[in-house]
Amino acid sequence: MAGHFSQTIILGNVGKDPEIRTTQGAQKVASFTLATSETWKDRQSGEKREKTEWHRVVCWNEGLTSVIERFVRKGSKVQVIGQNQTRKWTDRHSQDRYTTEVVIQKFGGDLVLCGEPAGEGCSSSQQSQPRQQAAQQRSGGWDAPSGNDLDDEIPF
Repeated sequence: MAGHFSQTIILGNVGKDPEIRTTQGAQKVASFTLATSETWKDRQSGEKREKTEWHRVVCWNEGLTSVIERFVRKGSKVQVIGQNQTRKWTDRHSQDRYTTEVVIQKFGGDLVLCGEPAGEGCSSSQQSQPRQQAAQQRSGGWDAPSGNDLDDEIPF
């Protein structure tokens, strides 16, 4: 029988600015909370209901950690692909505690930046078109040079 594989995919809004810390081995680690929401109409009352779940995300991939550090803020909409992991720890009162996290390992996980935060005009593609066009006119991407002096020569 083949090995088992656990993968978690969530899409939501970041709850607060990510925390970036460095381990004793000089590796950067990012952690943040992600809110996912579910809405439905109550059959009996007819009222709209909403349930929000909070997920703790930890990223051990240094490349993605630098993206998180530069671009992810409170309210950012992101998709996370990682593994659910539960770890046991002991609190100050010597009580055993458990924390379940979505972990993006060095290999095998991913993070996708999905655009503007909720509530800032990205609910309809028609509304976001002018913003996207204006952003494209201002810059050519995350690390594009500031001028139009791109080198078109092939390096080989």
